[in-house]
Amino acid sequence: MSTIETVGVIGAGQMGNGIAHVCALAGYNVLLNDVSQDRIDAAVNVISKNLTRQVSKEVISQQDMDLALERIGSGLPLDRLSEADIVIEAATEKEDIKAQIFRDVTPYLKDSAILATNTSSISITRLASASDRPERFVGVHFMNPVPVMKLVEIIRGLATSQETYDTSAQFVDKLGKTLTNSEDFPAFIVNRILMPMINEAVYTLYEGVGSVESIDTSMKLGANHPMGPLMLADFIGLDTCLSIMQVLHDGLADTKYRPCPLLVKYVEAGWLGRKTNRGFYDYRGENPVPTR
Repeated sequence: MSTIETVGVIGAGQMGNGIAHVCALAGYNVLLNDVSQDRIDAAVNVISKNLTRQVSKEVISQQDMDLALERIGSGLPLDRLSEADIVIEAATEKEDIKAQIFRDVTPYLKDSAILATNTSSISITRLASASDRPERFVGVHFMNPVPVMKLVEIIRGLATSQETYDTSAQFVDKLGKTLTNSEDFPAFIVNRILMPMINEAVYTLYEGVGSVESIDTSMKLGANHPMGPLMLADFIGLDTCLSIMQVLHDGLADTKYRPCPLLVKYVEAGWLGRKTNRGFYDYRGENPVPTR
């Protein structure tokens, strides 16, 4: 079984900086890559703020925080990732973008390096075919927000070797996460169940069955969910929700996975949720208020 000491993370957004955060805190050296140094610097600033919050809650010590930040370096240019023992792609949920990243990075990777994707829905087998190492390719799906959520789904592609799986499982365990195994089917386990529920909540709004507040309050108090499905969709990103529903609809060819037209409309409007300050709620004021 391979030993992992250095982790490359491609994509410094919400998921990427969260993965870098937990890896650095667990003692791994981290190389964070994105399209520019400015984006990497912004991600490190977010990580620093999140670590500070953990220190204030006495989840970690100040020394833990300082050492974690020291372990995070820049993965620019791309050939810096030649030092990595595992490279985790955490880019946007678009197959063509992910495949291009794998084609771009594989010439720089050492032969023993594992290539992993944080995709929440796309076929691992298909993504692996864009690399030069399908046997050393695996799905490692973290939940959002990464520092808080305990679960990681591991998904093997058709060619993923047992050694790659064992090394990835050991890596996840060292992060202090709980792993579940999913077969390589569209959206895996969590999103196969979660996204149709969110999509149905959007249909419930679209058809006028209930208001935004009524739907979210009903699911929080009636089903004991910590967050209503429409606010959760905003937190995830409506573009991501739509992408996953499209993967389910295309991959399983079942009309029950048809994305709600209202979800499509919000994405077309650029109202993607918290990251754009508007989705099913408007976040521009002191408190979120429904946009419908």
